[in-house]
Order: sequence, then structure tokens, then C-alpha cells
Amino acid sequence: MATTTRTAKVLRFAVVLEWDEAGHGWAVSVPAIDGCFTQGDTVGEALRMAEDAIRLNLEDMAARGEPLPRPDAVRVETVSVPAPK
Repeated sequence: MATTTRTAKVLRFAVVLEWDEAGHGWAVSVPAIDGCFTQGDTVGEALRMAEDAIRLNLEDMAARGEPLPRPDAVRVETVSVPAPK
């Protein structure tokens, strides 16, 4: 008997991590998913929380029949500017 294995499609979303001085942790936003925010005490924890937040948002959107956001709709770049004197 032959077995087949299904490989789940993997979506890669850009996330933005910002140090939260007041909370002393990392705030995370997912620009491609409206209202998708989370936080963590460390970068690792923040990224794990972001994975959960993204997965739950996508599952909810799929259950409601909404189109899923395009992970490639957001691009993160760095811009350099001179420091003020």
C-alpha cells in the first residue's frame, strides 16, 4: 500500500519588532494583517507569539471565507539619514 504525504504550504510574513520602554519587552506588528499585534519579553518569545498570532488570524479569516493577505505585500528596507547635529 502506497502512502502519500501532504506538505503544508508555508507563508512567510514580515514582522516589525519594537522595544517597548514602558513594558520592557518587544512589541510586534504584522503589517500585512490589519490588527495583528502581540508582544514578548525577549525577541525569541516575541517571534513565537507572532507565529501564533498570524496562524490564528489566518485560520479566522479562512473560516469566515475572507481572502488571505499576501505575505509579499510588505517589504522591509532600511533607510539611512544623517544624525542631527
